[in-house]
Amino acid sequence: MNIMKKYIVDEHRTPKEVIIPVDDFRKIEELLGWDLDDESIRELREARKDRESGNKDAYVDLESL
Repeated sequence: MNIMKKYIVDEHRTPKEVIIPVDDFRKIEELLGWDLDDESIRELREARKDRESGNKDAYVDLESL
């Protein structure tokens, strides 16, 4: 992914902030899961617990989809 960006620098030309287009920011939000609602986050946490505990009954067989 190529992101257009503008750097904000201090008096020593040290980068302090970056400005990116809002569309690129939204893509990053989605990739990182920042756009998920509370219910989705809860379901993902439950799925992780099921996976880590080996609870295969919590999953759907791909052939049944």
